[in-house]
Amino acid sequence: MTPTAVRRWAWIHKWSSLVCTVFMLLLCLTGLPLIYHHEIDHALGNAIEAPAMAANTPKASLDDVIAAGKALYPGKVAMYLSQEADDPSIWFLTMGDNPTDEKFKSIAVDARSAKVLGEPSFEGSFLGVMFHLHVDLYAGLWGKLFLGFMGLLLVIAIISGVVLYAPFMRKLEFGEVRRERGPRVKWLDLHNMLGIVTLTWALVVGATGMINTWADLLLKYWQVTEMAEMIAPYKGLPPPTQLGSMQKSLEHAVAAEPGMKIGFVAFPGTPFTSPHHYGIFMRGDEALTSRLYKPVLIDAQTTEITDRRNLPWYLTGLLISQPLHFGDYGGAWMQFLWAALDVITIFVLGSGLYLWLKRGAPAPARAAATPTVKPEEGDVPALAAEGEAQ
Repeated sequence: MTPTAVRRWAWIHKWSSLVCTVFMLLLCLTGLPLIYHHEIDHALGNAIEAPAMAANTPKASLDDVIAAGKALYPGKVAMYLSQEADDPSIWFLTMGDNPTDEKFKSIAVDARSAKVLGEPSFEGSFLGVMFHLHVDLYAGLWGKLFLGFMGLLLVIAIISGVVLYAPFMRKLEFGEVRRERGPRVKWLDLHNMLGIVTLTWALVVGATGMINTWADLLLKYWQVTEMAEMIAPYKGLPPPTQLGSMQKSLEHAVAAEPGMKIGFVAFPGTPFTSPHHYGIFMRGDEALTSRLYKPVLIDAQTTEITDRRNLPWYLTGLLISQPLHFGDYGGAWMQFLWAALDVITIFVLGSGLYLWLKRGAPAPARAAATPTVKPEEGDVPALAAEGEAQ
């Protein structure tokens, strides 16, 4: 690589990493507890658990589950109904003053007895604060897009770092740390080595995190394209005054999609459906397919299916990126791996910041008598002199 090309790549690496480093540190620190959000909820006593019952205990009608929520909040309307993929014993019912109420209430209802178990407390909790700092900085869509831009800068910093790593490190043994060259070179070697070790993971998490920030925009695009096609026959019709049985609607959806399970239900008027439909989103039962949904639209009056189709590729990509970002695919071992790599990445980011802050520190006395080493001989004097090793 020519000296001019090295300087250009070093400039790209320095500024892309400097701009995003503080925010990436924030995302790594807040993402760490989110990897273990279930375990932390249980440890803090915030998790709601269903009482033990026989495995063959029949499930209650969804109409009774909804009625239990309405009895608790008679003035509110149902918005969503969902279950955890690994715990079918609890239904989580979301209710609000209107179908798009942002100050909704979440109610946990026993799926077998239709009894209210409690109201999950998320907003204001430790995990709630970590979630908002990680997802949108409490700034809504603009916060998400800003963090998405920081994710893009991280990807650029990683790619430019790899480009610089190749010519400067090819003469060194992998993992070699030159302690005799002073603390800055030692930290530089550690930064480079751990950066390469976490390269693939950082690219995956950075790219999927960036994709996740587009969720609201992708959903809106789906609403005005494919969803609009699915509900076109109902355009201009007055909304229903009486809703049909949710239990019958669910049975029709399950019969139409054998081998799939219910993911969540959107009630009429919510963003995932129309004022005339129940939106029943079915999912697979494998590790990967359990994250992929297929919408089944049900006429909210007749409980008959009006349309069902696979999600478009861009929403499929979004749904795949979400659990991959948090390491939700492979159980406890993958959670541990994600957490360990997260901690190493915190060190890489911190060491990069340290190298930049120490860019003006004087070199060790012995370095003055050492001839300048060319980049192709495996050293980094050009970067060290200007501070681009960050």
